[in-house]
Amino acid sequence: MTSSDTANELGEPSRLQRVLRLVDRAQQRFTPIGFIVGVIKKYGDDRGGQLVAQLAFSGFLSFFPLMLVVVTVTAFLAERYPGLAAQIRSSAIAEFPVVGAELTSNEHALRGSGVGLAVGFVLLLWGGFGFTQALQDAFVEVWHVPHKHRPSFIDRMKRGVLIIGLLIFEVLASVVLGLVGTLITNSRLAGALGLLGGSLVTLSIYLTVFWLLSPRDTSIIELLPGVLLASIGWQALQTIGIRLISKQLRRSSELYGTIGAALGLVGFLYLTSQFLIYSLEVAVQTSSVVSHNGCTPTYATPR
Repeated sequence: MTSSDTANELGEPSRLQRVLRLVDRAQQRFTPIGFIVGVIKKYGDDRGGQLVAQLAFSGFLSFFPLMLVVVTVTAFLAERYPGLAAQIRSSAIAEFPVVGAELTSNEHALRGSGVGLAVGFVLLLWGGFGFTQALQDAFVEVWHVPHKHRPSFIDRMKRGVLIIGLLIFEVLASVVLGLVGTLITNSRLAGALGLLGGSLVTLSIYLTVFWLLSPRDTSIIELLPGVLLASIGWQALQTIGIRLISKQLRRSSELYGTIGAALGLVGFLYLTSQFLIYSLEVAVQTSSVVSHNGCTPTYATPR
């Protein structure tokens, strides 16, 4: 008979239980550690992995129609405004995850088609609303909104339209920032201003989405830590991850490059969704610390 069996028979805690109790006391004593542990634990309790998978899948379905619409519109513009089309290719299309570099490197492959534009718009609305519904499901799940108090179908569709509008605004803002960058002769200054402008646009979009989908009694200050984490994660994936993936794809053959691009896009969307859910968990934990004395609210009223 081992010492652990003897301890269990005597009602004493086992060695593993003693270690877990020491860890629990340490995280309760040190607030930053306790905050991180709380975020990770709540991520698991909220089925964070399932929410991430739903967001990544719906984002994958809505990405290709968006790419089709932007590419088709750019091809139409190239016939009358070649300079503007070139700027869109170097700004908005180049920002497409993983496949942006491939699209901009083959300009002659971009052709305008009215049928393609119509099909792209229909699929974009279908996939876009699917993504917005998955995003709203994630927010109400993490904020523990009861089913009977969750937004109605009409309210969800209205918020979906607003979120799609924000995504369109981000594309247009990237084009405007690219046009402004062409007016600056100093390349380093233009790059720095472009990065700063893009970061501010991303921050404002995340802040708007968090505020729109969070409970009405949540202040912007409480949401700010999660918004900052989501914005930093997006910028990191854009500037570091995409370059690494594109560098590897250039060394691959056409077949393996296509498969790698698809897998890279799925990975990018999954990591982005995971950053978003963890950022939302941080916002919920911050709200619990600021407004509920460290206790996660069991009831939250949507806006």
